[in-house]
Amino acid sequence: MFAYIMRRVLFALPILIGVNFITFALFFMVNTPEDMARAQLGAKQTTPEMIQSWKVDHGYDKPLFFNADAPGLAKVQDTLFVQESMKLFVFDFGQSDSGRQITADVYERMWPSLAIALPTFVIGLVTNIALALLIVLFRGSALDTATMMVAVAIMSISGLFYIIAGQVLFSKVWHWVPISGYTEGWEGFKFLILPIFIGVFSGIGAGMRWYRSIFLEEMNKDYIRTARAKGLSDLKVLFGHVLQNGMLPILTGVVVVIPTLFMGSLIMESFFGIPGLGSYTLDAINAQDFGIVKAMVFLGSVLYIIGLILTDISYTLFDPRVKLA
Repeated sequence: MFAYIMRRVLFALPILIGVNFITFALFFMVNTPEDMARAQLGAKQTTPEMIQSWKVDHGYDKPLFFNADAPGLAKVQDTLFVQESMKLFVFDFGQSDSGRQITADVYERMWPSLAIALPTFVIGLVTNIALALLIVLFRGSALDTATMMVAVAIMSISGLFYIIAGQVLFSKVWHWVPISGYTEGWEGFKFLILPIFIGVFSGIGAGMRWYRSIFLEEMNKDYIRTARAKGLSDLKVLFGHVLQNGMLPILTGVVVVIPTLFMGSLIMESFFGIPGLGSYTLDAINAQDFGIVKAMVFLGSVLYIIGLILTDISYTLFDPRVKLA
C-alpha cells in the first residue's frame, strides 16, 4: 500500500508541473505584468517608474519561462515560472498581488465554502441514490419513464436559471430567505438554505440517471437472478444485493469529490454573496491577481489527485478482490 501511494505521488509531480505550466501560459497570454501593475496600483496615471517598481517588488520583472541573459541552468531557474512553482510545491502560497496572505485567506474562506458544499453533497447523494433505487424498483413503468423525462429536463436547464429563479421566487416574491449575504454561526443558516436547495435540485437530474444506470446494470447480473430464484423479494434484492454491490462504481464519483469540497462554487458563491473560496478565485481573476489564481489552481489540482488516490484505496476496502500493486 505504501509503495503504491508513493508511486502515485511521484506520478503526480509531472502532472502538477504541467498544470502549472498551462496556468502560467494561459494567464500571461491575456495579461501582461504592466496590466497587472496598473490594475493593482489603481492610480489614474501610473508612471513607468511606478510600474517597474511594482514588478520588481512582486517578482514579475523576471522572464516567464526562459531567461536568455542568465548563464547556464539559470536560464531556466531564474524565471518567473520556476521561482513561483518551487514555492507552490512546498505549499508556500505567499502573498497576493494586493499584499494579503493567501494561506490565511484560504483558511478563513474555506469554512463558508464548506458550509454550502458539504450539506449540498450529502443531501444530494442521499436524495439521488434514494430516487434511483425507487425508479429501479418500478423500472419499465410509467413512473420510470416520467421520472427520466423530468431528469433530462432538469439537466437541460442552465444552473444560472435555477439561481436567478430561486432568488426571484423565494427572496423577492415570497420573502422566505435573504437574497444574498452571509454571517457566521447559526444565524448564517438562513443565508445557506436557498443555495443548498438549488445545488441539490440542479444536480438531481444527472445524479439520478447515473445511479439508475449503475443499479440497472447490477439488476441484470447472474447473482440477482439467483437471488430471485431463491424467492427473495424485490426489496430484499434491491437493498441487500444491488445497493451493496453498486457501491464500488459509486465510490468513483464520490470519494474523488470529497477533498475538493472546500474549494467552493464560483457561480453559486458569487450570486449569493458567500465569502468562500469560489468567489475568492473569481474576484482574483477579475482583479488580475495572479498570486491567488496560481495558488487556487495548484491547490485544486492537488486535492483532485488526493481524491483519485483515496478512490483507489477505498476500492480495497469495499472489494477484497481489488489489490493495489
